[in-house]
Amino acid sequence: MLAVMRFARVIFGLAGVYGLGLVLPMYFERARFESVAPPVVTHLELYYGFAGVTLAWQVAFLIIAAQPARCRLIMIPSILEKFSYGIAVLALGFQNRAAPVTMAFGTVDLVLGALFMVAYVRTASGADQQST
Repeated sequence: MLAVMRFARVIFGLAGVYGLGLVLPMYFERARFESVAPPVVTHLELYYGFAGVTLAWQVAFLIIAAQPARCRLIMIPSILEKFSYGIAVLALGFQNRAAPVTMAFGTVDLVLGALFMVAYVRTASGADQQST
């Protein structure tokens, strides 16, 4: 059972740290973001809103990593968060409406979503033992 919890800790911990590394710079380097991924952001509230919600999820991943059995139910919306972005980005990419680099990040989210699903399934026995 320790190996199961360790898997969840590692996956969610890495996802949280990785995400923080990607999202935090969005607050300080919008001009660079716009030059790498045009067009210029015209709705700043959507840009910063996306950054804020995404940042909150990275913190949630770190909380899950600290106590996977206790936070197991939060894994469900975590999976949804990863798949919703990954699927949307890939669908847009296949329509030539998203840059290849954006598709790469979407693919990373799909892989993390799959790993989150594995963690959710594998932690079922640990969550049952903790609730008794």
